[in-house]
Formats: sequence, C-alpha cells, structure tokens
Amino acid sequence: MFKKEKQIKRVVIKIGSSSLTSMHGEISRRKLENLAEQIVALKDAGYETAVVSSGAVAAGYRKLGCIDRPSSLPEKQAAASIGQGLLMESYSELFLSHGYVASQILITRSDFSDEKRYGNMHNTMNVLLERGIIPIINENDTVTVDRLRFGDNDTLAAKVAGLIDADLLIILSDIDGLYDSNPNDNPNAKLLENVHSITPEIEAAAGGSGSAVGTGGMKSKIQAVKIAMAAGIDSFLGKAGTENILLDAVEGTAKGTYFEQEPDAFNLDNQRQWIAFHSGPEGKVTISSAAKAAIIDNHENLYRSDIQEVKGRFKDGAVVRILDEDGKEIGLGRINYSNEQLNEDAADGEELEPAIAQETIVCSRDFKLPALV
Repeated sequence: MFKKEKQIKRVVIKIGSSSLTSMHGEISRRKLENLAEQIVALKDAGYETAVVSSGAVAAGYRKLGCIDRPSSLPEKQAAASIGQGLLMESYSELFLSHGYVASQILITRSDFSDEKRYGNMHNTMNVLLERGIIPIINENDTVTVDRLRFGDNDTLAAKVAGLIDADLLIILSDIDGLYDSNPNDNPNAKLLENVHSITPEIEAAAGGSGSAVGTGGMKSKIQAVKIAMAAGIDSFLGKAGTENILLDAVEGTAKGTYFEQEPDAFNLDNQRQWIAFHSGPEGKVTISSAAKAAIIDNHENLYRSDIQEVKGRFKDGAVVRILDEDGKEIGLGRINYSNEQLNEDAADGEELEPAIAQETIVCSRDFKLPALV
C-alpha cells in the first residue's frame, strides 16, 4: 500500500508477453479479455490510460509455421508482422464492445532520439488521451534492428510515461512484486511493498531473466522504474492475473511493490528527460575544476572559457557529454556553439552567452546518467 500524495489522472500500463499468452505460447483470449475489462474499468472511473503491450511475436509465430518461439531475428520480425495485426484486432474488438476506441502506435528508439519526432509523439498521444482513446503502444519489431531497440517493453513503457507526463506507471508481470531475494530459490523471500529509492541492494535483489515468452526480467523493470522516478512518476509492479489489479494499483491497495519517491526527490522536467534518456550525445567537452563546482554546486551556466578541450563534430544545439579534468563524466547538456566555433577564439561579448545554459544541464551527481542513457 502507498500514500497517494498526488492525484492520479493519467496511467501507463505495461503488459508483458507472459501476461497475455497461454502455456502453449499463443495469445490467451481469457487473459486478454480479463485485462481489457480491467482497463475499461479504469476508463469508466475517469482515468486516461495508455497501454504498452508486448505479445506480437508470441501472437504470430504459430501462424508463421513455427512450432517454438523463433530465435533468429528475421523469423522474429516476420512473426511480429503477423502477430501485431492479430493483437491489435483483438484489443480493438474488446474495447469497442465497451464503447472505447483503441489506436495503434509503433515506436522505434530513433523516434525518441529525434527531437522533432519526440515532440510529434508527445502531441499525438496527448490528443488521443484527452479525447478518450486508448493508445496501444509497442516497439516496431518488424523493422527494428538490435542497435536501435529499446531492448524490452519495460524501458519503452517508462519512456512513454515520461513522454506523456503520466502520474503512474503500472508494470504487469508473472510475479507479484520485487522480493529481497529470489522467491523461487528462497521460500523465506520477503515481498518489498514500498521502495523509495533504487539502492545497490535493490538492484542486487533484481537478478534473474525474463520468462520464456518475454524479453525483460526484473533488472529491466528496475531500470524502467529508475527512468520513471527521474520524471517524478510513481510506479507499481504486480502480477497480471491478480483480480482487480489495475484499479487496486491506482487506489494504492494492490498486492505488489510500489515505487514512490520522497516528496523532495530530484526530478527531471520534460526537456531534461529528453537530454538524459533520448538525445544521443554527439560530442564531448572537458571543463575546468572551477567550472565543475560552479555547475554542480552553484547551478551556474557553463561558458566558453570554462571549456578546456573539445572532441567530436557537432552543431550548435546538439547535446554533448560534459567531462571533468580526469575524464569522468559530469553530465550532459545542450551546447550553444558548434565544435568549430568552440575551437575558435571567442569574439568580444561572446562570454555573455553561455556555452551551456544551466536549465539544459543534467548532472550525473543528481542522476546516474550512464546507466540510463
């Protein structure tokens, strides 16, 4: 149980493959109907709801002629191209029977890294949610290659939650929360009902891989929670088959693990979220020790005279990594000069213009960026 410090209006629900499939690996109509009815109950209660749904490969690989879930990338992508349509057809049919319209949104990692597309996604999803539509979101598995993948839908769900300024992220899985050790190995493992920060101990407790039909294990869920927490979004992890799990999760009474930050915790606004998690830094700048103290401790701007070395090619407006004199990453920031301009002598009056404004700097001290970018 957790305390509802803020009003919850907008909810993102992540549904894993194991929460939708039968023991034979195909989509379970019973499971899908149960989850759809619970989502409808949320909508009827007035919540704006977006769904990040796995299951495309699981829904399609039998229709492709595979006996077992495929392991090769081409077969997985072919199965996803079949299964995504079947999955979306089922969702649409179920929601329409209750008077709600579903929309399909397929996303790749590059859609987040491109700032214009990121803004377009933000605007589109806002229109859908405000008009009562239920977006069904998935990674575009048919065309995505490994280097452009999110890796799992836990990460995608957390990034979607930040994108649309959700109030709560609900991650449904085949386990009813985070335990202090593996409950399959330790019968005395204790369910952690409330977590306020992701400590090394919490990360150590999150060992293990995903299910046979999914890609994300507990580690990926903890990484997703870290991203959500960075945006000031509370999260809940629970078992999909639990009765009334969604409404109970929103009300704070469900069995599972609630991840809720302390009221004074550091959060990233939408601009800094994009810089931290999506931007793909294009270069590096090394700064003086005095400048390091100024931007971290005093929250000051970074000026050209503070920059000692420039690496990489980038234009003004690009995101760059900020390093200290020992080569350790301090954070990320949006640079106001190109690499060529930074390597030229500053013109009169240019020092009045910050090289990186404080409002675009995301410091590793406030947030452990390397684990999340």
